[in-house]
Amino acid sequence: MGIAAAIGLLSPFPFYYCLWNWPQSWVELCGRGRDPSKVMAHVAHFLKLVQFISLFSVSSFHWPPPLYFWPLFAFGQFLNFRVYQLLGEAGTYYGVRFGKHIPWVTEFPFGVIKDPQYVGSIMSLLACLSWVPFQYILLWVLGYVFMMQVESKEDPSTRAKPLL
Repeated sequence: MGIAAAIGLLSPFPFYYCLWNWPQSWVELCGRGRDPSKVMAHVAHFLKLVQFISLFSVSSFHWPPPLYFWPLFAFGQFLNFRVYQLLGEAGTYYGVRFGKHIPWVTEFPFGVIKDPQYVGSIMSLLACLSWVPFQYILLWVLGYVFMMQVESKEDPSTRAKPLL
């Protein structure tokens, strides 16, 4: 396994872990007048680019993809899109951890699929198994499973107090 690719694939998860567990430090680092969710989104997009470059570096593309690719990838991306549509940037990027009021969402896929954004991302990754060696997909999936475990420890009835 290429160590650089592995590091690239895992790069966002320490960032997410730190922000989840020490949100006040992130708010302070962002400073007055800067939205911590928006700054997090920018950093997360950069780290996603690092992940994609890492994944492409170990991939071998061929066309056409297997039949399972299209439904897995399409539904996975639908879940990601839907989560972002329902929660917005602040809800998707830990706004509640930064003291923002994010309304509780029960519309599909919430209430039907636990952690729909992570499930969607995992489905999209599994769709790429014919192009990407299994160990890289597994490593990225384990990062999502780790974050699902970290984020599941919050009691939704005890929302974060304002940090901003």
